[in-house]
Amino acid sequence: MRIAEFSKSFFLAAGISLMTLSHSASAEEPLIFVSSFAGGDQGGIHAMTLDEKSATLKPVHKTAGVENPFFIAVSPDHKFLYSIYSPTFGGKEPEQVAAFKLEGRSGKLSPLNRQSTKGTASCFLEVDATGKTVLMANYSSGSVASYSVKADGSLSEPVSFVQHHGSSVNEARQKEAHAHCFVISPNNRFAYSADLGLDQIVCYALDPATAKLTPAAQPFVRTPPGSGPRHMTFHPNGKYLYVINELLNTVALFDFLADSGILIERQTISTLPADYDGVTHTADLKVTPNGKYLYGTNRGHDSIAGYKIAEDGTLTLIEITPSLGKGPQNLAIPKSGSVLLCANMPGNNVATFRINAETGKLTASGTPVEVTGASCIRILE
Repeated sequence: MRIAEFSKSFFLAAGISLMTLSHSASAEEPLIFVSSFAGGDQGGIHAMTLDEKSATLKPVHKTAGVENPFFIAVSPDHKFLYSIYSPTFGGKEPEQVAAFKLEGRSGKLSPLNRQSTKGTASCFLEVDATGKTVLMANYSSGSVASYSVKADGSLSEPVSFVQHHGSSVNEARQKEAHAHCFVISPNNRFAYSADLGLDQIVCYALDPATAKLTPAAQPFVRTPPGSGPRHMTFHPNGKYLYVINELLNTVALFDFLADSGILIERQTISTLPADYDGVTHTADLKVTPNGKYLYGTNRGHDSIAGYKIAEDGTLTLIEITPSLGKGPQNLAIPKSGSVLLCANMPGNNVATFRINAETGKLTASGTPVEVTGASCIRILE
């Protein structure tokens, strides 16, 4: 049996089926992938097109049976997609990372292979700028790993695996390490894991040619006690790193020193109205491609906080906008910077907003698209 035939049989045996709709993306329309965080056939990866003029989404294709694909990532050349895969997410058995080949702009995904994450509640994936390395973070077991990408897009076994150790002040959430993301610096030389359990950003040097991780000269940066750093994103100018803190509902600004990889914290700002005292936790943050605005999500308050970015990288709150669904989990912005997409995971939808280029304010556009357990969004342009 040929490799492609074996891979297809392997995935079908695991319950992954391929479902097709009649529409495909044109070269002018961004192609959107949204993961459904659910088990069985409810789980899967949806492909849609984005009409930026009307700020609306149109379903194209669904790859069903990709169970609990909490997070997805796409290679820089848009040939391959990588997804978390797990029939029992967060259980005793390790999750897996599944590799798929993208079939042009049809939205179809052809399975390649899967590799163990060697951890549980695997929650983040990132592909480096060369497309030769995939990084992964395990939340519950508090570890990170790297994989080498083969010529056909499939993944090697983990090249590097690092178990984080420690705790912090929140007894309910920080008794042990909880690696929540793993992002790569703009110069492709460093990788940073926000560990919610440790109140640390753990810093690594990355060799993308081999996918090997080693401790950076600055092995970690502390965040305020009880802050619970979750997701991070770099400013397009490559000088600043923004971190959203899940437990204290704040966004922090760090200077990024590209030569050494050193991070220096300069500002922390709230994501919530001053008079709000309910239970809420942040999730994701994104910067517009022109570097003018940043947006972060509040789950509980169910809103999106928008900020203006000054020349020195500091943030000023613009407004806080309802997310049009419960538990806004993930955000995405196309290259035009004209639209913001928001995946409301327990709200089971993806909402679209127009971004005012002059003010950064958001305006809801149309009715959110229903997607079961919408957890992660990736845009291909």
